[in-house]
Amino acid sequence: MTSVLLVDDHKIFREGIRELIEKSGEFHVVAEASDGREAVELAALHRPDLALIDIWLPKLSGIDAAGQIRQAVPRCKVVMMSQHETASYVEAALREGARGYVVKTAAFTDLTAALRAAVDGKCYLSPEVASLVVDSFHRPSGEYASPLQSLTGREREVLQLIAEGYSSKEVAGHLSVSIRTVEAHRASVMGKLDIHKVAGLVRFAIREGVIAA
Repeated sequence: MTSVLLVDDHKIFREGIRELIEKSGEFHVVAEASDGREAVELAALHRPDLALIDIWLPKLSGIDAAGQIRQAVPRCKVVMMSQHETASYVEAALREGARGYVVKTAAFTDLTAALRAAVDGKCYLSPEVASLVVDSFHRPSGEYASPLQSLTGREREVLQLIAEGYSSKEVAGHLSVSIRTVEAHRASVMGKLDIHKVAGLVRFAIREGVIAA
């Protein structure tokens, strides 16, 4: 039976998904996480075959969590869940190694198809977003790309935690680094984005989908 790490910040949603996928008899949820950092820790501990991850997560985004899980447990296949039907989210997920992207409005059969495809080493995209990804390949070069792409993974982590209201000391604790290191990352983020106040970082994070409004 395929082991699954289930990651979503809504407990009721996790319970429903867990019940549905375990009824199939093909999948067994070995652990559940409610934020991105917990997801990475549990993946390293349980080493699941699959990780089913929501994109919007506290403390560490689902996309960044996916990349870290793939580094910690290379054999773990990642399938992303999201309410967003936009090419930028799908592209970001695929860049971090996701093998599937399922919109939350899809039928349950869509989710199980994505999980089965990932197990088989294939990629599955919900029909609602598949055409968007194809269309993105036809965009003229130089067309708008998210400024997030200019940030390193650690800078995105710092940006998210700051936007969620954590102090530099708290961010340093979450990341196990010094306050000076956090402040250096924050300065780099502000410089790259040409944003010089925390309120501006919060507005940017909301606009770019780093945190929920």
